[in-house]
Amino acid sequence: MAAKGFDGDLEELLRVREGFHLAGVDPGSTPGYRGGKSGGEALLAEQDLVLAELQERLYAAGRDGDAPSLLLILQAMDTAGKGGIVSHVVGGVDVQGVKLKAFKAPTDEEKAHDFLWRVERELPEAGMLGVFDRSHYEDVLIHRVHGWADAAEIERRYGAIRDFEERLASGGTRLVKVMLNISKDEQKERLLARLDDPIKRWKYNPGDVDERLLWDEYMDAYQRVFEETATESAPWYVVPANKKWYARIAVQQLLISALGDIAPDWPEPTYGVEHERARVAAS
Repeated sequence: MAAKGFDGDLEELLRVREGFHLAGVDPGSTPGYRGGKSGGEALLAEQDLVLAELQERLYAAGRDGDAPSLLLILQAMDTAGKGGIVSHVVGGVDVQGVKLKAFKAPTDEEKAHDFLWRVERELPEAGMLGVFDRSHYEDVLIHRVHGWADAAEIERRYGAIRDFEERLASGGTRLVKVMLNISKDEQKERLLARLDDPIKRWKYNPGDVDERLLWDEYMDAYQRVFEETATESAPWYVVPANKKWYARIAVQQLLISALGDIAPDWPEPTYGVEHERARVAAS
């Protein structure tokens, strides 16, 4: 089904399928969208209301504890725009119904447990939209690239992730896993822009350059992640992210599609409407 403003089925255009190769995706492309930046920004604003209503329906249904939930997982190289997705896409819905978690380096307590322990604690409850800024996938990306875990342990983690996500899906959590695909050249421009602008220097992390030197290794690690963990119940979507406006409308449409599939109708009141109307009128 074509998303508003897009040609063709956006989910199919962006979804990782068998035979997918990350190297074959142009980070500067705009799959399914013919317009430019101004049109994309207008579409984002227009569809904010659609996304907000669907999310509110989900949140309302969850008030009695019996509703599905939605989990958006954002993975990317540094500067790819995860924060912009949170601000400009998720920021357009009712924050009462959002559970956001930005995963940082694990604490000593978290290191004392299996890698999924801290993730389990942050899962969205019934009716909630959960957002992971980075996630359990760091434990098979950075650990593989830096050799912090051996090959056997990395393989165990792939299997643990598949089982974990299958359990979530079976329990009523819809997963939308997004990799924001930025090019190495675009990342360089964004890092330099942070250094050039005093207002943005707080965002700059010297460690980002160290990770940048391992770019090819990270791309190989992402490719392996897709091969091992892209499933029917927990699909991956690779979103070209050189154009921030495109990445935002694409992720917005993925959320609208997922919520359109799972969001129930508005819950029926547990009280007599006319009786309560009379009580209010007489009060």
